[in-house]
Amino acid sequence: MGSYSPTPAPEILPPDAGSVPPTQAVRRSRPSAPATYLLVGINCAVFLAMVVHGVSAGSPTTDQLMQWGADNAGAVLNGGQWWRIVSAMFVHVGILHLATNMWCLWNLSLLAEPLLGSTGVVAAYILTGAAGNLLSTFVNWMSFPDARGSVGGVLFPAGAGASGAVFGLAGVLIVLLKSQRLPVPPLELKKLRKSVIYFAAINLVIGFTISFGAAAAGSGLRIDNMAHLGGFSSGLLFAAPLVPRLGSPRRLFNVRLRFAVVGLVGLLVLFGFYLAQLPG
Repeated sequence: MGSYSPTPAPEILPPDAGSVPPTQAVRRSRPSAPATYLLVGINCAVFLAMVVHGVSAGSPTTDQLMQWGADNAGAVLNGGQWWRIVSAMFVHVGILHLATNMWCLWNLSLLAEPLLGSTGVVAAYILTGAAGNLLSTFVNWMSFPDARGSVGGVLFPAGAGASGAVFGLAGVLIVLLKSQRLPVPPLELKKLRKSVIYFAAINLVIGFTISFGAAAAGSGLRIDNMAHLGGFSSGLLFAAPLVPRLGSPRRLFNVRLRFAVVGLVGLLVLFGFYLAQLPG
């Protein structure tokens, strides 16, 4: 995905910060965000392990990506390797791919964590990333009918990267930053939300433009736009029943977060069941 990223997130103080006025509720310092550190750390650790075990840091092969858990329609639907739907979001196609995805994840997740809590950020990352990979699997299965007998998946493109989950977090933020409950000046809130909208729109346009250009030129370059689109759409859906953790009663937020997680898990299971019934 493109290297455009939103404005680095300000720290938004929690609702128990005393009688701090809204105009002082935003501080230009880096917040404590354990889920953000964890997700970025896992992605970097997986890439480091790949390189240590002989995978090219610049241009890993399809076989190498598959060995480390890349998504692939044949391996998932013919080989029953459904775990790839999750593992693929921690595997990257070279150092540049990792760097751009981690920069975007860092900025978006730092902004999302005060609004979702650490558990909410991890849930949003995993579930929206899985939604993107499921949609990518479905589209690849339908787009390459001659490859459907390939259990090893070599005839299908291998999908990898955190960008589906990154787009998912963008979708979540676009919804939550609309809330009037947040103790943030309206102008600042509007700027933050606009930054996230620009990020999603620009990177979606860049992805589809590169794909169309590569197809016209006969290049082998592929951008997994369906993973981006699936992640973004599921992020909007995930956030729909939520209220931001900041400015909301804790019990109300927890109930809505559970509802969002259970609801999206249910939809993903149903979609996965549908995929499993597709004709070979």
